[in-house]
Formats: sequence, structure tokens, C-alpha cells
Amino acid sequence: MVTPVRRRAGGRSAVRRTAVGLATTLLATCACTGPAAGEDAHRAPEARPGTPAGRAAPQKTATAATTCVDKVYAGMTTAQRVGQLLMGGVAANAPSATDLRTLRTYHVGSVMLTGRSSAGTTATRKIVDNIRKQADTVGGRQVGMIVSTDQEGGQVQVLNGPGFSVIPAALTQGTWSTTTLRSRATTWAKQLKAAGLDLDLAPVADVVPASLGTRNAPIGRYHREFGYTPAVVTSHSGAFAAGFSAAGVMTTFKHFPGLGQVIGNTDTTANVVDSVTTTSSASLTPFRSGIAAGAPFVMVSSAKYTKIDSAHLAVFSPTVIDKLLRTQFGFKGVVISDDIGQAVAVRAYTPAQRAVGFLSAGGDMILTVKPSTVPAMAQAVQSRMATDAAFSAKVAASVHRVLTAKANAGRLSCG
Repeated sequence: MVTPVRRRAGGRSAVRRTAVGLATTLLATCACTGPAAGEDAHRAPEARPGTPAGRAAPQKTATAATTCVDKVYAGMTTAQRVGQLLMGGVAANAPSATDLRTLRTYHVGSVMLTGRSSAGTTATRKIVDNIRKQADTVGGRQVGMIVSTDQEGGQVQVLNGPGFSVIPAALTQGTWSTTTLRSRATTWAKQLKAAGLDLDLAPVADVVPASLGTRNAPIGRYHREFGYTPAVVTSHSGAFAAGFSAAGVMTTFKHFPGLGQVIGNTDTTANVVDSVTTTSSASLTPFRSGIAAGAPFVMVSSAKYTKIDSAHLAVFSPTVIDKLLRTQFGFKGVVISDDIGQAVAVRAYTPAQRAVGFLSAGGDMILTVKPSTVPAMAQAVQSRMATDAAFSAKVAASVHRVLTAKANAGRLSCG
């Protein structure tokens, strides 16, 4: 999402990633004991000592986390399970009571802070802590929320004020050494962690060709790309993610399979088409590398890729999600949509169709910055589950992936 909002000393977007030792799952120490008293548990571990530069230890399955996830899942109602697959947007500076009530009523398990806030880390932490109080309870224990935001830098930085750095645009970050970027990203992540957040909807892993530059409306126009070649974007999206991992904050590589070749912005434009990218394009390298390094989240774009699947938008495409991202790239984490609550790219579909279409294609977490769409989305998913066993199986797998991410973030406690 990248609807621009102008401010002093430069604009900000309304909302809105080779690996450098990124590892993103807590193993046996995760989850089922909860965070250490007095501090947040790490959302992800640092790279294992001795891991060569540019590589990370492969993801593993934590037996304790799996047991905890299964236990929590078994204790949930259908409505609670469906709620885990939704991430609702709320205003970062002052969430409305109406929006929070909607999220609570429909058991929404994750929240995105949207808009612009200059309140700083301490005030933001109070807001986040209050939001967390409405998390669902299963077996007498809260199923903690994942709280996220867009904190890329440049024109896409939601949280500002005392305690938050002014983060430069990714195009500037791309001129730094990967060592410098990783170090600074760790600092930025610690600031988010101090504010109570678990997940950054960054880094941007899209490769914008230099020949397209600022004519690329969603990325290039706002200097959201780390550079103009797959090599630079790969190294620096990896360094950004590794820095966040070192501080225990999860990241999201976006917008798969890339928005670098398009002209239109899916947030504000319908029929955004990429007629260049194929399943073997070099521009996919940053995603492939991030996944190999253990990326916990990948965000799917809402553009259409005619050389991959000419019949569907990527967000509704089994070819893009199940075949390319899951099978070919081997991604085991959480597939999150770009905003499908108010984006113009999906306006031809009802909220119900958007939710069912995304999950049917293999997606896991539905992002909507418009909480008023949540009731229709949740009800549609439950209705389809009641009549479609294959769809219900997909939902079950998605809920397990989301709960596993929460366990790895220290937000799931089984006692």
C-alpha cells in the first residue's frame, strides 16, 4: 500500500524487503513458555554463529512449538480459527472504538497500525498494549496478536516521533554497505520492538529497472527500491531483514512476484499488468534468497502477471501462490496479501470474494486496512468451509502457519 501523504521535510506514504544471515524461526526456546518476564520474547533469532555471510541456517520445526500450536488450534471455535487469518488496520495514532470492536467481534488475530503517528515509542506502546488486551482466549490463555506496520523508510514510515529514527528511503539505504544497513536496521527494529510491535511489512524486494525509474508508480516513484539490479536488491533486502531478525522483529518480503515492472499502483489503479516477469526472471532472486534465508512472511501483490497466470490477479492465483511461491520456491511461512480491503485493484470483487479467493489460491493472512470489510470476509470464509472440504483443509493449514508464526514470536503460550 502506498497512497502518499505529504508532510514537512518530505512526504510519507499512507501505508507501506542476498540474505545476510537471516534466520526467522525460534526453535525449542519459542512459544510455549511465553515471553520472559518483563520483556518481549524475540520474534526471531539471530543467525547461528559460524553461518557464512549471505547464508542462514535453514528453517527447522520446533517440536514444542508444534505441540503448542496443535493444542491451541484444537481448542478454537471455527470463528476463532478464521479470525486468525485476518489482519485488520487501525489508526496508529488513535484507533477508533468502532474498528476495535469489529476486530474483537470477529476474533481478528493480527493488527496493522496505519496512517501516520508522531507519538513516539512510549505512547505507541501504550496503544499497542491496549489493543492486545482484546486478543482471544483459548484454554484460559490469550492467543497473542501479531502487531505490524509499514516501516520501510522514506515516504513509507508510519511510526515517528521520540524514540523512532527518521529512516531514509530504500534507494538511499541501497547505497550503504550491507554491514551498515544491517546494523542500522537492527536499531530500527529495536525501536519497533520497544513500541510493542512484532512485524514490519518490509523490506521491498521489488526490482525496478533504471529505465523505468520513477515512472513505476508503486515503487520507483517513492524510491522504495534498494536499487535497480537484482544483485543490489537481493543483498540489501537481505541485510535489512537480517538486521530486524537480530533484534527479534519479523519481516515481510514484498510484493511477490514483484511490482518493479508495472506502471500503475494497485492501491489506486485497476488493471495493473506486468507483461514481462516470468517464473525464471532474475527479478525474483531477492525473493528466492530471502526465502532460502528463512523469511517468515511474504506479501503477494495484486497485479496480474500475464506470463505467469494471465487469468488471475496474483493475489487470487494458485499458480503464483501454490505453484511458484510454495512449491517452486519452497516457502513454508505465512503468505500475506497486500491490502485487499480498499485497494482499487480488487474493487471489482466483493470483500467476500476477495477473502475466499485469496485463501483458495493458497494464501494465509488477509490484510485489510478497512475493518468494515471484516464481517463479510469472515462470514464468507466460514460459509465456504461448511460446504467445501478442500477449502477447509487449506484454512486449517493456514491457521497452523499463522499460529506457528505467533509461537515463534513469543505470542503463543501453552503453559
